[in-house]
Amino acid sequence: MLVAFRADASIEIGTGHVMRCLALAEELKYKGHICIFICREQEGNLEDLILRKGFRLHLLDSVQYIERDEHTLNWNDNALWLGVHWRQDAEETKAVLMNQSVDWLVVDHYALDRSWEKMVAGSAQKIMVIDDLADRVHLCQILIDQTFCRSSEDYSALVPEKCEVLCGSQFALLRSEFAEYRDYSLNRRIDASLHQLLITMGGADKDNFTGRVLKALLESNLPMSCRIVIVMGETAPWHQAVKEQAATLPWEAEVVVGINNMAEILAESDLVIGAAGSSSWERCVLGVPTIQLVIANNQQTIAENLSKANAIKLVSSLDELPRYIASYEGWLVGTSINASRVCDGLGVSRVIDGMCVTL
Repeated sequence: MLVAFRADASIEIGTGHVMRCLALAEELKYKGHICIFICREQEGNLEDLILRKGFRLHLLDSVQYIERDEHTLNWNDNALWLGVHWRQDAEETKAVLMNQSVDWLVVDHYALDRSWEKMVAGSAQKIMVIDDLADRVHLCQILIDQTFCRSSEDYSALVPEKCEVLCGSQFALLRSEFAEYRDYSLNRRIDASLHQLLITMGGADKDNFTGRVLKALLESNLPMSCRIVIVMGETAPWHQAVKEQAATLPWEAEVVVGINNMAEILAESDLVIGAAGSSSWERCVLGVPTIQLVIANNQQTIAENLSKANAIKLVSSLDELPRYIASYEGWLVGTSINASRVCDGLGVSRVIDGMCVTL
């Protein structure tokens, strides 16, 4: 199959959309399929990473920020993330795909909906949409929403009648390394030891929640023997400030940037302080207990559903952080078990099976 991906990453958007597309693309490539990426050139895009992974990349021209227009047919809360009018984006995408026999066009972008998909439909045999919001209409043959507890009924009025809707965290798009580390990670969580704390606030973290977490930790009774690992994305703008702040902490602390062994680091960590979002599924596969923060409105549903299942500890304010750290011995093991039941890390294979059957 020839599979084209239309997804963006930026300081504003974050990296999650491209990262989950890459997870799917890597497995498709492993199975012998060809994948190409179409991304718009924005500050904080993942151009270098996509190319390092060995994929062909078509960069659309840099953004031309648009004003809200009552004639913009598909206006939604995230429309500005596209950077240009949706019609322009559709035309540019069609131009890239022209004269190519594309089997699947995978669309992962909150700014796009049925209007865009209808314009590009002739450029591929089938369209697959990756969404989390269930807030707009789509024209596609497969829709994936990896949100825990999401039901296909949430999309009954938003997709064509014959669209195959794959909903729930069993379809989470994760790299194979997470499933590979699952048994090791789960088997080492037999008690409530706290030797390594991992802080990961998303690939971009434009508002420096990482720095805020480090400041809040100073008010906690985190064991002095605990080591802190701080993971930041390559495009995050606060690298230097966080490194300087980490150097002043009373605990041993290391800042790592642009890593390619996240599963290993998670498996070796006893507790995570992390943002809600697609990285939630990585932590659940490995059963890593998490104190979770919502740092974007579109993360709220994920966080609330996981909290109801006692698979995370959800904090609405960093002022709550010291309380949860003080009581960690009472909840680390139970939270780990609940988290591990959310996701097994085999979602990519399930999605590819669906793509092959539908095609």
